[in-house]
Amino acid sequence: MNSVRISAKAWGRRAGPFVLFLALGLLVFVVFSHLRPMLGGEIDLIGRTAVIAMLLLVALWARQSKRLKKYWQVLFAFFVAALATGIDYYLPSSKWLLSSLGIAIKTPAGLALDKLDSSILIIVCILLLTKASGGSLASIYLKKGNLRQGLTFGVIAFLVAAAGSIPLAGLWGAQDLSLTRVLPWIPWILIFIAGNAFNEELLFRGLFLQKMDPLVGRFCSNLVLAIPFVLHHTGVTYTPSEWMFLAELLPLALAWSYVTQQTDNLWGSVLFHAGTDIPIVLVLFSTLH
Repeated sequence: MNSVRISAKAWGRRAGPFVLFLALGLLVFVVFSHLRPMLGGEIDLIGRTAVIAMLLLVALWARQSKRLKKYWQVLFAFFVAALATGIDYYLPSSKWLLSSLGIAIKTPAGLALDKLDSSILIIVCILLLTKASGGSLASIYLKKGNLRQGLTFGVIAFLVAAAGSIPLAGLWGAQDLSLTRVLPWIPWILIFIAGNAFNEELLFRGLFLQKMDPLVGRFCSNLVLAIPFVLHHTGVTYTPSEWMFLAELLPLALAWSYVTQQTDNLWGSVLFHAGTDIPIVLVLFSTLH
């Protein structure tokens, strides 16, 4: 009976932080998404700026408070995520890059370089702000951990996902996936999936998991990140059924967090994630005109 009461008390203590983190995740990654924000124009800019400023001030206030200090790193992580994605959304660096190279956006090279540019902006911002706050690369899972386990699982998952990518892409509406057409895409596919997988795993799993675990537990920190991550992809146009895609994405998001937690590094989840991105890229590239 005592263990039941202790468990109930533990869940009660975790409920408040869980709801807070979920609300902040939805605000940063869904309402002010850098992919498909819910607001537009000046309203988005003003609202996004206000959220970034609020998160920074609240995080710094929590850092100075004895009672709230345990929350400051999570709050600062939300500030980092909001700032990094905001910079990516408003800085037209990919347009400058593609224009200087003379590459059109609606080509495999254009989409791959656009994704790489976006990923680099977010990754660099996370790394710089993590170091500026006194955090280490290990605090965002950029460490050895159980490297052998992570790489072994990641490589196997990548190969399995890659093997089924063409049939799955066909089900999602990919057009004319002949070998002669796909082979020239391979360098651009690799650039796209490497940038996107590392970016999203660092932005979600790397930036938040270790900071949330002590406050809400491993499973709840996993879940509270998976929900905004899935809804972050609302509005995709590269699958015939958006809701089916989101339903498939939820267990994958949970699995990527679990792999990160189990291997104590980001490398297995990055490889796993990259493999599952291949059919998406095939659909995108095959439908370009």
